[in-house]
Amino acid sequence: MSSVAAIPLSVLDLVPVVDGSDAPTAIRRSVELARHVERLGYRRYWLAEHHFVAVASSSSMTLIGLIAAATESIRVGSAAVQIGLHTPVSIVEAFGTIDALYPGRLDLGLGRSAQRRTEIASGSRPPTTPQPDEIVDGLLIPSPFPVEKLLGSPRVVAAYEASQFEGAQPPDFDDAVSDLIALLEGRFRHGEIPLTAVPGTGADVQVWIFGSSKRQSAQTAGALGLPFVANYHVSPSTVLEAAEAYRGAFRPSAELAEPYVVVSADVVVADDDATAQHRASTYGHWVHSIRSGAGAAPYLDPDTAPALDDEQRAIVDDRIRTQFVGSPGTVVDGLRTLARVTGADELVITSVTHDFDHRLQSHELLARAWGLEGAR
Repeated sequence: MSSVAAIPLSVLDLVPVVDGSDAPTAIRRSVELARHVERLGYRRYWLAEHHFVAVASSSSMTLIGLIAAATESIRVGSAAVQIGLHTPVSIVEAFGTIDALYPGRLDLGLGRSAQRRTEIASGSRPPTTPQPDEIVDGLLIPSPFPVEKLLGSPRVVAAYEASQFEGAQPPDFDDAVSDLIALLEGRFRHGEIPLTAVPGTGADVQVWIFGSSKRQSAQTAGALGLPFVANYHVSPSTVLEAAEAYRGAFRPSAELAEPYVVVSADVVVADDDATAQHRASTYGHWVHSIRSGAGAAPYLDPDTAPALDDEQRAIVDDRIRTQFVGSPGTVVDGLRTLARVTGADELVITSVTHDFDHRLQSHELLARAWGLEGAR
């Protein structure tokens, strides 16, 4: 595990569509943001994959190629490709195509959210167990949100079903990851027939696993000796158990001799605490639009949005309270606590504001306070 002072920072971009704007503008802004954080010294630029909501990163693999073309050295990747909506060969061919032009810069992050939806729908996954908030060495571990309510909502189910062919079932995550790695390494067989991904086989791509619990994702990442991303920004209640399960399952591999854990965090930084809190004040509205089953809505302007009522706030309270919002000093103190308690080797920052200039400033202020080389 790295010392706190040496911990790198990376960026996770959801490519949010803000109220009053559109998806093409969001994509152009993401290209600008990627160039901005590359100059500041952030290590990676990852793009989320979401569908039928007001974020413009739905075709994340396409956007990864565009971001790689627009930057020079920053690593670019997926956070994460949803196995179950793509076949391993389609993923490997897409990343192999980008790697052909920008070799050695790609992080291929994989997630099992498609399989998780199927487990919840079939009743094979146990329901979320309520538990009280806990403070662990200064880090808030809130009561968990019952995600099965969200994933079972009619709109979420419809969006998932529309994203794949009728009757298709996601493969077992372990099998899909194994097939993907075999394709990259040139040892894939379909039955008795060897098949080679062109392009893709031999691509200089780093495979990552993303997870929000101690279950299969963490176990798979550990068993295969792959780096793991624990999602504090999505599921803060389970971040510690996910990281612990990964480390417990870890076996050294050709990729890693020791476990490598990245932890995600929602961040908004401004010159002072009050300004940052105002800029972040519609984050709860955005999360509510997701958790209510309506899908991520355009991100609201804090100058005009109404306050959340008590019922709405209760649905998003864990996410609001686990944001890192404030002046550079305030946020750095919070992120140091997050890194220390989770044992993170790296942090990945996601920052959403209505005003794009405020996003640029948030990343720059954090880079300076953290001591990133390009911001000194």
